[in-house]
Amino acid sequence: MPRPLGVSLVKRRELLSIAFGGAVFASPFAARAQQNAMPVIGWLGDLAPDTATLAVSMFRQGIAEFGYDEGRNVAIEYRWAEGRFDRLPALAAELVERKVNVIATFVGTPAAAAAKTATSTIPIVFSVGVDPVAVGLVASLARPGGNLTGVTNFGTALLPKRLELLSELVPPNSAIAMLVNPNNPAAPGVSTPVEELARAKGLQFHLLNAGSETEIETAFEMLTQLRVAGLMITPDPMFNSRGSQLVALAVRYAVPTIYYRREFVEGGGLISFGPSFAASFRQVGLYAGRILKGAKPADLPVHQPTKFELVINLKTAKALGLTVPQALLMRADEVIE
Repeated sequence: MPRPLGVSLVKRRELLSIAFGGAVFASPFAARAQQNAMPVIGWLGDLAPDTATLAVSMFRQGIAEFGYDEGRNVAIEYRWAEGRFDRLPALAAELVERKVNVIATFVGTPAAAAAKTATSTIPIVFSVGVDPVAVGLVASLARPGGNLTGVTNFGTALLPKRLELLSELVPPNSAIAMLVNPNNPAAPGVSTPVEELARAKGLQFHLLNAGSETEIETAFEMLTQLRVAGLMITPDPMFNSRGSQLVALAVRYAVPTIYYRREFVEGGGLISFGPSFAASFRQVGLYAGRILKGAKPADLPVHQPTKFELVINLKTAKALGLTVPQALLMRADEVIE
């Protein structure tokens, strides 16, 4: 007896309905699963992990303000150039290939520039010490435009102020030097305003280059030959990682030295003037958190510090046989004794 055609059609329609219905519902479920996937932050660091303890800690504090806890509801993919700036483009490309949700760069122009070159769509939050407009990272501080925003400490812009402070610690008409990493893209021209101010004050000026641990040693040896009475350290990621070496050499050669981060002075350096880097690293985390919540980099103005700290280590001054003027001590935000 032939099978009823109607039954066959009904069953076929049911199967087709189930099949297509399943396909229809599969898409929303898949989309929802994708939406609920843990977001990923790409970390692009120009140095090694052991130099970024403070940055990592404060960054985590920043994203925590928006409810993000690494390993629980957000992942961080770390990439470290370990001082080799030439590795940054490839590392940035890896993060783009990984399809991270946002890239955070630490702690200078090379990392930020590499990330900018690698992607024009993934949001980037940077931490730099230069004017990000001047180096082409953003269109303006108030309205960054594009996919980048972040924090600038204007570290190089504060160099003339540091020279003013250093001049209060050295004899009149003496020689001062400034240590610069020539491998830093921001290095060219950074000494010009400082040299002009030094000459206006009747001070001799010497520019010393150091791009490695060995070159730092050589530069300090030159200080004795040049009869330098005071030294300025320019903001640089490599110098961040060589803090202990810089402080130890300044003490060994008995040269009053001014730094750009309080951490140098806490580690035995003489004097520092600059913003709180801990606060800046936290701000990068805050911006990354806001972006994960839906904010656009173009709408987040580049953050600038409003407070600058003057920190003096009197114990180090005593070891150098140096008397810090009372007027300078009165202006200090913190005096370490």
